[in-house]
Amino acid sequence: MAKQEVELPVVGMTCANCAATVERTLRKKVPGVLSANVNFATEKATVEFDPAQTDLETMAAAVEKAGYKLIIARKNDTGRDEEKEAREAEILRQTRAFIVGVIFTVPLFLLSMSRDFSLIGPWSHATWFNWLLFAMATPVQFYTGWGYYTGGYKSLRNLSANMDVLVALGSSTAYLYSLAVLLFPALGMHVYFETSAMIITLIKVGKLLEARAKGRTSASIRSLMELAPKIAHLIDDAGAERDMPAESVKQGDVVVIRPGERVPVDGVITGGKSTVDENMLTGEPIPVDKSEGDAVFGATLNMQGRLKVRATGVGAQTALAQIIELVRRAQGSKAPIQRLADQVSAYFVPAILVIALCTLLFWWIIGGQFVPAMIRMVAVLVIACPCALGLATPTAIMVGMGKGATMGILFKNSEALETTHRLSSIMFDKTGTITQGKPVLTDWIPLNGGVTSDDLSLVASAETASEHPIARALVAGAIKLGATIMEPDEFVSVSGYGIEARVDGHNVRVGKIDWFEEQTKLDGNAIGVAENLIAAGKTVIAVSIDNRIAGLMAVSDEEKPGAREAITRLTEMNIEPVMLTGDNERAARAIANKVGIKEVIAGVLPDKKESVVHEAQADGRLIGMVGDGINDAPALARADVGIAIGSGTDVAMNAADITLVRGDLSGVARAIALSKATMRTIKQNLFWAFFYNVVLVPVAAGALHGISWAPHFLRDLHPAMAAGAMAFSSITVVLNSLRLSRKKI
Repeated sequence: MAKQEVELPVVGMTCANCAATVERTLRKKVPGVLSANVNFATEKATVEFDPAQTDLETMAAAVEKAGYKLIIARKNDTGRDEEKEAREAEILRQTRAFIVGVIFTVPLFLLSMSRDFSLIGPWSHATWFNWLLFAMATPVQFYTGWGYYTGGYKSLRNLSANMDVLVALGSSTAYLYSLAVLLFPALGMHVYFETSAMIITLIKVGKLLEARAKGRTSASIRSLMELAPKIAHLIDDAGAERDMPAESVKQGDVVVIRPGERVPVDGVITGGKSTVDENMLTGEPIPVDKSEGDAVFGATLNMQGRLKVRATGVGAQTALAQIIELVRRAQGSKAPIQRLADQVSAYFVPAILVIALCTLLFWWIIGGQFVPAMIRMVAVLVIACPCALGLATPTAIMVGMGKGATMGILFKNSEALETTHRLSSIMFDKTGTITQGKPVLTDWIPLNGGVTSDDLSLVASAETASEHPIARALVAGAIKLGATIMEPDEFVSVSGYGIEARVDGHNVRVGKIDWFEEQTKLDGNAIGVAENLIAAGKTVIAVSIDNRIAGLMAVSDEEKPGAREAITRLTEMNIEPVMLTGDNERAARAIANKVGIKEVIAGVLPDKKESVVHEAQADGRLIGMVGDGINDAPALARADVGIAIGSGTDVAMNAADITLVRGDLSGVARAIALSKATMRTIKQNLFWAFFYNVVLVPVAAGALHGISWAPHFLRDLHPAMAAGAMAFSSITVVLNSLRLSRKKI
């Protein structure tokens, strides 16, 4: 069965219960849908389905029947973005409804309050005055508030109850009672049209502010998207430059990037030299020197020279586009902690309806008056809303994921973001993870009267003919020490031992110490020096010139800059670092001692790393694994959280839960710190959302009535104040999540 996954925008949701309804509709009413996840904060549905059984149009029709709109996002023939148009049309409709609400509610409120406080004449008690209030309240009730009626109807039709049901019931109760007073004067003279209108208008302004704040939660991703240039300078077949949309560039095309411009595609430099600022992609503040043959990435900034680049990745294939897509998917995924809020929201509205009815009956029976009981019932209906609960987790996840992306830390899903802060131990691969992954010359020790510069030049010249990684390290290191390179006259490679060459009339041999035992033996001093170097975890190479032992050279895979600081920070966070490597014990210990790792598991075959991780998990520990190679992939997948170094293989990154784009080990501790900060924010949001309802629902129900020390406005909470408090609760949760983006990690 060929599975397909899509992410589709959803329009028309007003609370977490709406998201649950859309999710349930897709899962249960559309054959062929394997899984569906609807995120209320992002207003997106992630659907996995079998294209042989269903299609996007079928899903959209099912969702529309449930009362919502699933947008099949695509650009039409005129180049217009359907999703953007639908979102803008919805915001425009909501804004227009809000403006109408304000126009009628403000004078309605002022007139009603003026009469209540005797600020206007006795004419305000005439019957026609109540009919004037009715005329101003009606457009608010059935135009500004129409969405709550339709939303409530759709919700009840789907055998659920959402925020719209509460608002529609609360405002309608006040409105219909007031209308009954107009039609049947025997019921009394006081009307509550201003209450119904203010409920609707205040909640509408709250939803608009909430939508605006929610839009800011994706600001970091939008800022990345906006960095991608819109125009590319293409070199055509005739060699001339012409401008074209960057999205129209094809693989193999050659583009020109001028100084100060951003790179429009991923590619390889075919001409020119420059310095490129890759900070937006890697987080590394120092620009990187680039020349012919080097790779460049889309949206990075060309600082100096003019570059010609052959496109290797365009559009959705660029590194930036893939990062954005990864973060979007991760933002839309559900963290395990969100299940609690989802379960509570599912039962919340029915529970509030029961509490509201009990409030009405209790105060009607106890007090003997219907109107005060009705007012308290309306306050309960209006003040209780599952929006804050629904927003608590996804808004924090969105901001946390976005901040991680700007720091070069990419979480594959929100479960990884939640789990990371609970890790008790992290296992590190050595080569390419803790170390640079390539040998470098660390020591050149002349022996027996050898001349440093002359002998070193002969050695480097001899090694230029070899392609062995150690030979390349020797040549690069010797050049840094001032060696002069000459062309060798003769060259022989002795497999497994070393090389022989004739350079500038001298016979030069470079290779393993064992190889020299056959012809030119090392004296005791040389052997002692070699043993010290080997004890330090280095590979030792002997050098003879004209059958004279001229010196010893040592190469080592050095630790990455900042590795010790990164390990120290993990230790300070009470997380145990462990080195897990296939290298020998001596070499592993040498590197471990340099970076501050105490526990070393060495000599582990590639296929056994996964078993070591599994055994550690069996002891009850939560294990993170950091690696970069294909051989690390099984262990990365087995670990509770797999962390891939961004400079490593695609296989490792696909198996991991987190990718560190910069390849910097400090990203491990920063990922844990970001996870802690995000989870702290989620818990704060959930606490305030629960606390708000636990405290204020009883207050709205009249729990403080008759208590002298309580403020007067809390003893009998007015429904308009309840509406304002409800709107404020959702906004508070979103703003608290936004604090994450400014937090220093």
